[in-house]
Amino acid sequence: MPKPVVPEDKRRRRRPTRSGTVLSEGLIVDTALRMLREHGSAGLTARRLGLALDADPSTLYRYFRGMDDLTLAIGDALIGQALEGWAPTGEWRRDLREVGLRIHGVYVAHPQAAVLTTSRVTGRANELAADEAVLDILRGAGFPLADTVRIYHAFIDQTLAFAALDAASLALPSAALDADESMWRSTYARLPADRYPRIAEAAQLLAARMVTSAYPTALDMLLDSAERQSGSTPEGAAVSSERF
Repeated sequence: MPKPVVPEDKRRRRRPTRSGTVLSEGLIVDTALRMLREHGSAGLTARRLGLALDADPSTLYRYFRGMDDLTLAIGDALIGQALEGWAPTGEWRRDLREVGLRIHGVYVAHPQAAVLTTSRVTGRANELAADEAVLDILRGAGFPLADTVRIYHAFIDQTLAFAALDAASLALPSAALDADESMWRSTYARLPADRYPRIAEAAQLLAARMVTSAYPTALDMLLDSAERQSGSTPEGAAVSSERF
């Protein structure tokens, strides 16, 4: 059975670390994010985190049940950053698009952390707030409950899937990332038209677009579909088919 985590008001160190810092869950998460950014996931261990905080590694377990619990806290912190300063406008499409772009943007700004956390369900406060916000936007727009859940599912999974894909690319060593991106110009743009006519005719557009994220386009396509649905399935109407 895992050891219960002590509430933060009772687990705070009675004295600062050797460097004069008083530990907190937020400080540990922020330090872990910095370590992920600088050293990648392989560089994030309890021992190294303890060294960075100038604290005994065992102290971390007063705040987290283990490194996996810390991973969940990191994921929740990223969602919190995405929601910071956001407020709904009452325009459901605008609000949903803004939430999606914010979440995706924060993850790609922390690619190493995103690779660790996009597939996880934290059950923590920021994740719950984001889920509540998305569901409330859709219900407030008049979508029936079943449609709300279906659109929510597609929206969340699409956002996290693109975040994971884009973050994984950004987490590559710079030489590998540059090589992947240049492939659209060095190889695809030079393919013979007689063998690859469709690639050849689209080569310049592919070279320009394929090095950027398709998430905004995919998000707009999802919202277009949801908007068409909103005009055909008013609140209380039976759901006739799956659209997502």
